[in-house]
Amino acid sequence: MTCSERSPRRARASNLVANVLATVALVIASAAVAYGPSSPLVSVDVYDRTDGTTLAVYWKNDQRYIVGTPGHEYAVRIRNASGERILAVTSVDGVNVVSGETASPEQSGYVLDPYGSVEIAGWRKSLDRTAAFYFTDLRDSYAARTGRPANVGVIGVAVFTEKQPPIVYRPYRDKVAADAASPRAEAPASAGNSDSPAPSQAYERDDASRSAGALAKQLGTGHGRNETSYAQRVAFERATSTPVETVAMQYDRRENLIAMGVLPSPRYAQRTPDPFPSMRFVPDPR
Repeated sequence: MTCSERSPRRARASNLVANVLATVALVIASAAVAYGPSSPLVSVDVYDRTDGTTLAVYWKNDQRYIVGTPGHEYAVRIRNASGERILAVTSVDGVNVVSGETASPEQSGYVLDPYGSVEIAGWRKSLDRTAAFYFTDLRDSYAARTGRPANVGVIGVAVFTEKQPPIVYRPYRDKVAADAASPRAEAPASAGNSDSPAPSQAYERDDASRSAGALAKQLGTGHGRNETSYAQRVAFERATSTPVETVAMQYDRRENLIAMGVLPSPRYAQRTPDPFPSMRFVPDPR
């Protein structure tokens, strides 16, 4: 289910989070199907919205790769495999998809309910609008157009667990006294903002496989059409200051991944071409 104008009846609000330990979050429309490599806390896949297919994941040197088709819109789908709420700080091309800052784990992200999921289909413009992700040439990518082309070609998710209140044992008489007292209002977590985000971690490709002239134009993610995608702010306090899990997925054109050795070469390139492949005789006239 996408948070787009294509299916407005099915869109519902998602949770989005601001940064630091005590955070305020956003949430967008959920309901994703898990696909690809699973981790203890989350599974991440990329859905080609133009073709209506989940993109296959290929592995090389312990790195995930997917094939992107220029011009196709896509969405990042994250599923929470745990029974607790988590925060997923998500970046595309080294840019935070919520705030537009150069990505750092302590920034804003999406909060997923226990065993819940979220589909992130674009750059968040407001609590009810996004600009669609689409595969495009590096020069047209949002990161390059905002002067940050160094990390084009990678999708990242930094996962945080939620801080739980301590469990304190009290004698029964103390419990009775506590029950007699008026209930306390729980103080909401405060939001923090970082004006100087740390540089995002670079996921560089194999320099040997990306020799000069060997590859076609590198693929990036554009800032596409405006769509409806509802979100709301929620409180979330991180249990740790660093992610408990990080998922990275690189993407590029098929021909580039073939040149890098991620995908096998087409069969026709593995045999000697035949100058006369169709040996036929003259047919009778009609």
